[in-house]
Amino acid sequence: MTVDIPGPDASFVLLGTVVRPHGIRGELKVRPWTERPENICRYQRLYLAAEPGDRMIECTGLQARLSGNMVILRLEQCADRDRAEQLVGLHLWLATSDLPPAGADELYLHTLMHKRARTTTGQALGTVRAVLSSGQDVLVIGDGDHEYLVPAIWAFIASVDETEVVLDLPPGLLDINR
Repeated sequence: MTVDIPGPDASFVLLGTVVRPHGIRGELKVRPWTERPENICRYQRLYLAAEPGDRMIECTGLQARLSGNMVILRLEQCADRDRAEQLVGLHLWLATSDLPPAGADELYLHTLMHKRARTTTGQALGTVRAVLSSGQDVLVIGDGDHEYLVPAIWAFIASVDETEVVLDLPPGLLDINR
């Protein structure tokens, strides 16, 4: 089933990318982009699309297992290798409404998107524009044409409220972005 998702700000989080078929029965090998890839096994409904604003394929009947650093995913909507090959390159998305609640002293990094960012000393940095995931999650914070790249680690996050994230950054960290 294909569903329309309104606009690029739709409430979805990226879980992984389909990298190739696995076997002949339609299984997919997925590179996870989540801190806990084993959680993919728990979700009942996922979506496949190139980008969150694109038409999405709703996927149900999920079976998933870990295989090394990859996830092997079986979907009701993908019954053979030919169909699996058509899905290579698509991203695996989860509706934020299907996320389990964050625990104490936890937060989902996507919740920082579009919040104003400042340091504990009061320096305004701009707005959180993106979260890059490549081994170490990084917040992309921008104001006009200038961007700061700040590692998204608990030690740097002093507080978060509805509109703002306050960062306690080590001396010199912002200078390396200049």
